Amino acid sequence: MKTQLSVLTSLVAISFLSGCQSTSEQTQTSSQPNTHASTPCEVAHTDIQDASDCEVATEGVIEVIHPEEDIAADIEVKAAEQADVEVAVTDVWDRIANQLNLPIPEDRRVAVQKNWYLKHPAYMARVVKRAKPFLYYIVEEIEKRDMPLELALLPIVESAFDPFAYSHGRAAGMWQFIPGTAKRFGIQQSWWYDGRRDVIASTQGALDYLTYLNKYFDGNWLHALAAYNSGEGRVARAIKRNAKAGKPTDFWSLGLPRETRAYVPKLLALADILKNKDDYAFTWPEVENVAVIELVDIGSQVDLAFAADLAGMSLKNLHALNPGYNRWATDPDGPHRLVLPKEKAAEFVTALAKVDKTERLNWVRHQIRAGDSLGKLANEYHTTVGIIKQINNLKSNTIRAGDFVMVPVALKELDAYSLSQDQRLTSLQDKKRADYKLTHKVVSGDTLWDIARKYDVSTRSLAKWNGMAPKDTLRPGQKLAIWINKASKKQESDAILKTLTYTVKRGDSLSRIANKFNLKVSDITKWNDLSAKRYLQPGQKLTLHVDVTRLKNIG
Repeated sequence: MKTQLSVLTSLVAISFLSGCQSTSEQTQTSSQPNTHASTPCEVAHTDIQDASDCEVATEGVIEVIHPEEDIAADIEVKAAEQADVEVAVTDVWDRIANQLNLPIPEDRRVAVQKNWYLKHPAYMARVVKRAKPFLYYIVEEIEKRDMPLELALLPIVESAFDPFAYSHGRAAGMWQFIPGTAKRFGIQQSWWYDGRRDVIASTQGALDYLTYLNKYFDGNWLHALAAYNSGEGRVARAIKRNAKAGKPTDFWSLGLPRETRAYVPKLLALADILKNKDDYAFTWPEVENVAVIELVDIGSQVDLAFAADLAGMSLKNLHALNPGYNRWATDPDGPHRLVLPKEKAAEFVTALAKVDKTERLNWVRHQIRAGDSLGKLANEYHTTVGIIKQINNLKSNTIRAGDFVMVPVALKELDAYSLSQDQRLTSLQDKKRADYKLTHKVVSGDTLWDIARKYDVSTRSLAKWNGMAPKDTLRPGQKLAIWINKASKKQESDAILKTLTYTVKRGDSLSRIANKFNLKVSDITKWNDLSAKRYLQPGQKLTLHVDVTRLKNIG
């Protein structure tokens, strides 16, 4: 969702090939406020009607990007053990279907969208896998507010239920908020935490926004949904134009952007399929109608690896349930909560109560050296200047060589926090696309188009390699991965990633060399066709691709 123009954090499109071939999930965004829909499609057949339907289903679409590796929290649901009372409806999708009431017209836009979904059952299986941990919670919150249950389907249209989805205009999360709209509805965003990806915070924000829009449009839910997609101002102006011209002002009669004209039909198509899935013989995977997650108050900042160990679950699984946390720890300023599997919550609370708050993070006592600054320390230890100042009661940014400061550090190697913002972006940028990788450091005035032309790559590819959209704004100092099959001397000189030959010295090991050049052991072994278990020999030559701005201490 976006109410202003403004892509992704380490995410790449998933493709389908059946009737329509698309370059991302069946979701969309646009350069206009709050716009989302389906995906671009390249017709790979000669069926004219299929081609026409595909074009209508995906017109005006700008892709929402998803992880290459589908990220979903793995929670085993044991309804008999978890349900306090027996429920009449055992599948939460049936619970939703029984309360779907928005009228569905005989309209070609709805029929085309319905046809797309019916042809892609594998897509729905992926969606339901992502939705499984959070769907019951979302339905409960919608019911508490007495809102239409069709809204439980909206994350399918917005992001395919992917809290890590990112799209054009810097929209992020399951409900696709841009920063401005998120702030408007109380969704916190900081270096440590992005509530747009937090399923709890973003769900509350989305329902608040939809409640506001419904009131703004005098209870008309189709107008409210269209406005969630393209902004209330745009829909209000379309209504006013029609009224002034003596035309009907219902959603179907409004002159709205192409992507918005497809957006509402998508939701209604999904509602129709769900309500009549038996008639359509459509396999809509079940989700147990029981609570599977629980919110736990943790009271203060905690290392996610420490929390995962305490909860008896993998770090990746914990982070998948808490996608709002950008870094290796929760935000020191809150929210001080974790989403946990319901069956693990009570034991976690008991165990956490026995741990002193100072033990929830690892600490290093750093002696300040000549040339050190708070910014340099914050970058080195992956924290913020504000945190270092707060912990050490520093009133200014001045530090003196020889003094000591306490700094919080991650419990595990940063690679272990694979779902953190930095690691997701690193994984995306490191994914091999061609024979040779360059790294370009953005300077003031750079644009994606200029950089793409300089390195002879497409703007679309450049954006994709770096988790962005072609129209996104660059920041000075930002580093972009560029994949090419052959680099000219000028291209190498323009980049900050250099290829060098390193001669192994006595006592060297792969891990020591990797640390020295700020590289990964796996990359060194790959570049040199080595086994990580073999010893290096003094005098041996290694090819290294080094980011010169990230070198530690090369001697």
